[in-house]
Amino acid sequence: MSDFPEELKYAETHEWVRQEAENIISVGITDFAQSELGDLVFFDMPEVGRVLVAKEQCAVVESVKTASDLFSPVAGEVIAVNEILEDEPELVNEDAYNTWLFRIKVTNDSGLKSLLNAQAYAELIEE
Repeated sequence: MSDFPEELKYAETHEWVRQEAENIISVGITDFAQSELGDLVFFDMPEVGRVLVAKEQCAVVESVKTASDLFSPVAGEVIAVNEILEDEPELVNEDAYNTWLFRIKVTNDSGLKSLLNAQAYAELIEE
C-alpha cells in the first residue's frame, strides 16, 4: 500500500489523475481507497457530456461494506466512462492504478496544480 505511482497526481478525496494527452485526464480511485472500501460491486459513473466543477461530487462507488461518493479532481467535461466496470467492478480491487473510471477533457488546468504528488498523498493517508 505504500507504493504510489509517481506519474499520478492525487486528490485529498482519494482519487488519482493520469495525464493522457493535452487537456485529457483519466480518473480512478487510489489503492488506499479501494482497500478501505473492500470488494467493489458497482459504480454509478457520471454521464458522458456532463460538465464538472473541481471537487464536485460526480459518481458513487458501492462495495459490500458501504457506498462512497467520488469527486471530480478537476473542472472539465466527461468524455468517456470505463464501461468494462459495469460487469467487472472488481478490476479496481485487483489493480487500482491501472483501472480508470472516467476521462475528463480539462477546461482549466489550475485544478491539476492543486493536486498532491505521490509523497504528499502518502503523508496524507498516514495521518
